[in-house]
Formats: sequence, structure tokens, C-alpha cells
Amino acid sequence: MALHRIAHFSDVPENKGLEARIADTHIVLLRVGDQLRAYQGECPHAGAPLAEGALCNGRLICPWHKAEFRIEDGALCEPPALDSLKRYPLEVRDGDIWVDDQPIADAHTPPAEDGRTFVIVGAGAAGTACAAALREKGFGGQIQLIDREADAGYDRTVLSKFVIAGEMPPEEIPPLRDNGFYREQRIERITGEVASLDSAHKTLGLTNGRSLNYDAALLATGGKPNPLTLSGADLPQVFLLRSKEQALRILQAAKPGQRAVIIGDSFIAMESASALRQLGLKVTVLARHAIPFAAQFGETVGKAIRALHEANGVVFRTEGEANYIEGANKVEAVHLDNGQRLPADLVLAGIGVSPATDAFADLPKEKDRSLKVDGGMRVTDGLWAVGDIATFPLNGQPQRIEHWRLAQQQARIAAANMLGADERYLDVPYFWTWHFGKNYDYLGHAQAWDEVEFKGDPYHPPFIGLFGKNGVVAAAVACDEERAMALLAERMKQPLSVEEAWQLIRDIG
Repeated sequence: MALHRIAHFSDVPENKGLEARIADTHIVLLRVGDQLRAYQGECPHAGAPLAEGALCNGRLICPWHKAEFRIEDGALCEPPALDSLKRYPLEVRDGDIWVDDQPIADAHTPPAEDGRTFVIVGAGAAGTACAAALREKGFGGQIQLIDREADAGYDRTVLSKFVIAGEMPPEEIPPLRDNGFYREQRIERITGEVASLDSAHKTLGLTNGRSLNYDAALLATGGKPNPLTLSGADLPQVFLLRSKEQALRILQAAKPGQRAVIIGDSFIAMESASALRQLGLKVTVLARHAIPFAAQFGETVGKAIRALHEANGVVFRTEGEANYIEGANKVEAVHLDNGQRLPADLVLAGIGVSPATDAFADLPKEKDRSLKVDGGMRVTDGLWAVGDIATFPLNGQPQRIEHWRLAQQQARIAAANMLGADERYLDVPYFWTWHFGKNYDYLGHAQAWDEVEFKGDPYHPPFIGLFGKNGVVAAAVACDEERAMALLAERMKQPLSVEEAWQLIRDIG
């Protein structure tokens, strides 16, 4: 045990963390009443500085992606982190804070033996979060994780933001868990795809002929990109982007100076436009909407993001739809139905995704092919579904929301309920999107609002905007206001008046 004096008690504020260091180790000091806690200073998800986060309702909220940890002991409360915080022993002597350079050993009791088998179909954000949560919550039985990709689950959010921009080498794409985790936690990874599901007999069939029986199962197959159905869409320079393999193919084909046409103005499409422009390509977006993201962010922020793209050389075409792709052995141009011809060396389609539920023929489906679940993510006896494939109740209305963090939240709820709990989704949807070095945060799921107000200028961040409905905050959007949004991520779990929200934002500074 080696203690290091790193701060004075009076240095630690009551409403936020204090960053400190022991050599190369980052520490965050927090006040818990009249006591102190010392935790790892960087979020286990993506390394965000936790001292820049918010403290609210007994939780520390990460400034970047809104993971939440219990202040009392560092326990994980909300993803996208999958681990609790490392805690460091400390002493206070004459007002000075001394912290050990070695964290407290994990004292979790090993899971009790359990004869049940739980199967998780899909090893992305949701599936991996469920597997981790089952072990965290004490399940000692067999966990089988079915993954259609050979590599263990990885962070797909970086593909359109950083990988195809050339800013993150493919080999550095962060895994959701390393191979050691699956080995240590006795999680069997099965590479394959589900061909059939017999929910009455609790049996899954794989395309290789293997059959799996389960006591409880989670369906987390996610979305599949909607393909182009145009003539010429099968040319080798026409791409979708959902997987590491697809990102690699784009990187191999894309060269600075080439002309890229992006069909669609979804979040993936617009992030890809930013990434390919930063890679040095000439980018044209064939957009369905004159103002991107207006339905989510409102017209003011949508116009500001379009202006950011245009200032960086992205060209928008909002008149005419793609009719066919010209080319014999390679892409030469995209032809529009209004007669325009857009020269192109590569084409990327970002026209949304559809729930990947084709294998679940015996389950009733919504019009969009999603699976209807209750507030606890349950489809039927012994079966749960989460993420892009799940239509779930939110504020009394059925919703299907394609958010990375929400899928993980739902997976943790499903894990608890697979073990006999009765948890419900009562959280605030959150996502982030990245454009030309600017990260935009969004909280809530507002489909209508009767007031919107901004602090700061969306054209010149930082800014934060609140969307109100009947005087209550329905959603918030921001850029470079991480701590305020971290606080709102927790406070918006209960109805929050617009007036009170602005007071919180003013108080946080």
C-alpha cells in the first residue's frame, strides 16, 4: 500500500468531482456527504474525464456519453459503460487527502451454480450489455452468445464517425469486451446466424443445422441497412455501412480527390459525408429533406448542421431522387429522376435500417417488422427483445428507437427480468452524432413541441436548446455543453419544467 497526497479536503467541491493524478493514473475525488470517495478518473467506456461530469441523485454522470455510476460505491447504473468504477482507498490527515495507488480488489461473490441456459441472439451493443449484466447480477448458469460476425462485438458508432474518415485505424476499433472477458465469465461465443425460433418449445435453430435449447432468451439482432434497389446498385463501388467489414471495403475504395455521392440524409449518411470529406473526397449528399435532422433537432439546429457541412465543402442536392447508377464495371455517375447526372466514383447509401427479424417467423410483428414488447422488454414467456427490433412503450406510446445507449439500457433491464425481476424502461433516450469535429448530444424523444429556446448560437457552438411541451422539457439538444447535458440526463427521468431546467443550466455555469 503506497499512499500519495493529492489534494486538500477543502479543494473538493460539493457539486462536482475534482480531478487528480498519481503518476499516470487519473483519479476523480467526490464528496459523499461528509465523506470522500476516490475513483478512476476516466470513464471505462471511452475514457471521458469524469471530473467534468455531473453529480445528481446520488449518481456521477459521464460528460461524453452519459454512463452513470453510483457515487456511494462506483457501481454501474447506466450504460454505455459496461463496468463499474475502480475505487481507490483514501485517508484524510489534517485536511490532506492521501490516496493509494492501487484500487480496491473486486470482492464480488462468484455466481452460484445454476443449471439454466440463457441464449442471447446478437452480440452487438445490446447483446454484450445483457451478457455482462447477467454475470454482474449473479447469474451462474450457461450463457450462449450468438454472433453473426467472427470478431467479438465492437463499437459500431465509430465506423461512420472516425474509421472511414481515416482517423481511427480499423485495428483500433474498440471491442465491447476483450476475449479474456468471455473466457473468464464463461460466456460461449457462437459464430452463426439464427434460421428459426420455436418460442413455444424454447428452441433456436442455426443456419449450420445446430439446435439450441434455452430457459430464457434475448433477441438483440439489431437493424439491417435498407439496400438500394436501383439499377447499378450491385456495382463494387456501391456501399452500405453497418459493419467493420463494410467500413474496410469503403476505406479500400475511397481515395482523396474522388467523387462520393451519398444517397440519404440519415445520421449514418450525414456522419459518413463528414468522414469522407475529411478523408479528402468530394462529397455530394442526395438528401430527402432540405433541412437534415429537423424532425429530431428542430429547424434551427438542422440548418446549422447543414451550414457546417457546406462550409466544409459538402454539396447538397434536395431536388430529384436517385433513378439509376451508371457504370459497367465501376461506378461512373448517379442519375436522378429529374434528368440530372451526378458524376461519382463511389456511392454510399444511408436510407435507414429495418428490424432484423426475418428468422422469427412464429412471432407476431408490427408493420415495420419489429417485435412488440412490454415495458420490461418481454415478448412472450421466456423471451425478450431489445434495441432496433423492439417496439416498446415510452410515455404511454409505442415507440421503436434506434439508439445505441437505449439498446444497452433495455438489455440491462431484460437481463434483470430474465433473472426474475420486474424492471421497466423509465429512462431518457439519448444519442450523439459527430460532424466535422463537433459532437451533438440529444436527450429525450420529442415528436412535437410548442416552445424551443436556446442558450448560445447553434451556428457557433457551444449551445444548448430545450424543447418544451406544455411547460415541461420534452427534449434537449446541445454541442459542447457536456456537463449540463449530463445533469439533464438524470433530471429528465422525472417531469422537469422548462423554467427549472434553465435554472439548473445557469447554476452549473
